[in-house]
Amino acid sequence: MAAAPRILQVCAEIFPLLKTGGLADVAGALPGALVAEGADPRVLLPGFAPILAGLQDAQEVGWLPARGQVPAARLLTGLLPACGGVRAYVIDAPDLYQREGGPYADARQQPWSDNPLRFARLGWAAAELAAGVDPFWSPEVVHAHDWHAGLAPACMRALGVRAGSLYTIHNLAYQGDFDAGVFPSLGLPAVQFQPDGLEFWGRVNFMKAGLYYADRLSTVSPSYAREIQQPEQGMGLDGLLRARAEVLHGVLNGVDPAVWNPATDVLIPARYDGAKLAGKARCKTALQQQLGLTEDAAAPLFCVVSRLTEQKGLHLMLQALPALLARGAQFALLGSGDGWMEQAFRELASAHPASAAVRIGYDEPFAHRLIAGADAIVVPSRFEPCGLTQLYGLAYGTLPVVRRVGGLADTVTNCALENLADGSATGIVFDAFDAGALDAALRRAQALHQRKTDWKAVQRTAMACRHDWQPAARDYLHLYHLITDARR
Repeated sequence: MAAAPRILQVCAEIFPLLKTGGLADVAGALPGALVAEGADPRVLLPGFAPILAGLQDAQEVGWLPARGQVPAARLLTGLLPACGGVRAYVIDAPDLYQREGGPYADARQQPWSDNPLRFARLGWAAAELAAGVDPFWSPEVVHAHDWHAGLAPACMRALGVRAGSLYTIHNLAYQGDFDAGVFPSLGLPAVQFQPDGLEFWGRVNFMKAGLYYADRLSTVSPSYAREIQQPEQGMGLDGLLRARAEVLHGVLNGVDPAVWNPATDVLIPARYDGAKLAGKARCKTALQQQLGLTEDAAAPLFCVVSRLTEQKGLHLMLQALPALLARGAQFALLGSGDGWMEQAFRELASAHPASAAVRIGYDEPFAHRLIAGADAIVVPSRFEPCGLTQLYGLAYGTLPVVRRVGGLADTVTNCALENLADGSATGIVFDAFDAGALDAALRRAQALHQRKTDWKAVQRTAMACRHDWQPAARDYLHLYHLITDARR
């Protein structure tokens, strides 16, 4: 077998140092899985405060030159012990990355006006590393993640570097779409602002840059790779994706078992596994006590851990909840998002304090306790590139109730009678994106919960599923080899 190539992972966040969504989980877990397969991965990150704070043994690699109005910056390298000790390159540019608020928006959730320059700096840094700015290491493949790193393949083309590129779509809905007036500031050749390039309906589109210029493309589940080639989920880019279908691959995300494993999880009240589920019952009791819910082992407890958006189908959950609670179920939510939806969930919990609880925000330890203590986790998404919370649910014996779309369809097997009979069922799956279909799925889950023997059998099947990162790492290595072989 050929030697594994040198890989530069380019992303905007990484677990556990900085996380706004599933991208950080991928960025934190994939390098370690690649190392286990014999690869030499490194990561490139913006110098946000938590990332710089987590960088140990930092050394200066050199200065990255200004490009257009993209400012010069100092490039550091060091280790990230919290991320498995992966070697990282970090762009030290305080004016770009050191500010109050989140990595992409201010405290009022307004996107930073200079985001095009902030993330063009990330793309140029990737290209400059591929061009040899570090004399001791350079990548053979630049693996750019999501719109924040979308300019990397375009910058590589502009510099004429020999390294190959892979661009991964984590969510096609977030494209890095900006006014055409920003293009001259990015430092890219004028020829790249056209339909065969970054231009998208008269605007600059970072994601389109990645989709057009990268050698190969991937997304985070096989079903989503097919779905985004159609207008319904293509977000205006389906034509380009169909044109590049031969180099578009679906690689299913994984879950890091060092972080999400109920047998070893120190964040939950009691450890358990598929053979010994008593600990899960203790987690449920502790969760009911913590949230002020009625302590009732027989009441099925449904949870949601999610961004509160229409994409995630949480408005359907709001419609289905009154009937669910009236049937004797309980509900607990952790998440944040659209203001009206946050308020609606708060009001529902206030009206049903003994059976519903809502926490707005994100709390990683509480997410573990919530998933461990709940009986089922609900993911009723309109579209879902992969989804991670249903994978956490499978690992913790918290049966997923999901819509048959994207990665949800790829990872959850419906509790139809034939699947119960052959032992393949792992959750409850529904099709239509409406409150009636979700309500029917919730009623099926409640009916299954009353059949304790069947429920435990499905729990054990779900917990036996393998969704660690090694299969994905092998799939990515195959893509890296395809890229490097084509460039030889």
